[in-house]
Amino acid sequence: MECHEPVAAGPVVVTAADMVAGHVVLDISCLDRLYLNGYVAKLQTPGGVVYFFHDHRGKPIVSPALFEPIGEKFRRDIKGWAQANGIPVITFKAGERKAEVMGPYLEAAAATGRSQVAAVGCAQEFQLVWTARKRATDPGACPQFSFTKEQRRVSVFYVYIFDEQMGPGFIKICSYFPYPVKVWVNGHEWAKRQAAAAGIGFTALSNGFATCEDPAALQQICDWFGAGTVQVWFERWMARIPLPLDDADRDAGYWWELSMRQVETSRTLVFDGDVHARAFFEALLCENMDLGRPENVELLFRRGQRLGRPAAPPAFGGFRTAIDRSCPMVTINVFYKNSRVKQYLKTTSRCALRPSSTARRTWAATGCSRTCPSCRPRRVQSTPGCWKLKPPARARHL
Repeated sequence: MECHEPVAAGPVVVTAADMVAGHVVLDISCLDRLYLNGYVAKLQTPGGVVYFFHDHRGKPIVSPALFEPIGEKFRRDIKGWAQANGIPVITFKAGERKAEVMGPYLEAAAATGRSQVAAVGCAQEFQLVWTARKRATDPGACPQFSFTKEQRRVSVFYVYIFDEQMGPGFIKICSYFPYPVKVWVNGHEWAKRQAAAAGIGFTALSNGFATCEDPAALQQICDWFGAGTVQVWFERWMARIPLPLDDADRDAGYWWELSMRQVETSRTLVFDGDVHARAFFEALLCENMDLGRPENVELLFRRGQRLGRPAAPPAFGGFRTAIDRSCPMVTINVFYKNSRVKQYLKTTSRCALRPSSTARRTWAATGCSRTCPSCRPRRVQSTPGCWKLKPPARARHL
């Protein structure tokens, strides 16, 4: 009979999940910042442009000269509307952070406790708009034009809004045909106001929650935030501000639909002690160093440009992990194509995980006509890639 010596047990590997167990006092998942595209579906093709002016508006000759009167009227209307209602009109300067410029106006509007337009910002930005070129035809015949989309520097208006239900947000409207819009709202701000209305006590952070008397009820509120909430907010405010398209255009189907441009989901963990938060994050740091599937790991210090030939990134994007510590806060950034997962220790007892995506081609105008239920934030997993917003038939009095 052979005798085998007992094998010595190796060191126990402590994972991030082990560090979390029993020490998390608050675990909340919620949609965070939403940046959405607004587009008029029927005006996205050259044929749609011709039909809009010739068949819908009854113009005998469809030329680029028809664009300017609509844009000029819109610019005149929105400035006159702001002046008549005592709304500040701010012209953004080059290099200014718009959030910092408009912050005081939003805070003043929030202090009144009522929904209102806080300010209107004006800027010159590059936008993808329609341009036209005259075709070579018989000089005696009716002129014809070819329409193409190009980047042009045009006027845009940022309408900054404080809403009692949604909190701060803005709608950016381009003043040139086909009048694309951008929308920004924050799911955490909406959840804070719904929790307060439900009588749930909580301690708010700048972008989340630090404590809550009823975490389960708060999580249920966060799960309610979805496409319908944003759509109602959008329709309510589009009914109040001047627009380049009128009611007759809307009745004919020329109205804005929303699709995602950038969506951030957030999971916030609050621990019962500073030491547990730091220990968890150190374990998370070790476990997540290879999320980007690196072929090699290097530590680079800012001491001038490195010699040698730089490594070319994979075609169509690739996996990449960056661990930064340029300040007391350590941040892990994991990149894949146009998506990023950001993990950081916000305070001494709070850790946040924020996946975000900016892959515009993933959710551009694809013809999807309903909201995917799997896109709502979950406790463990969220899939923001197929959320598509579709406007209701008529929502003027929401």
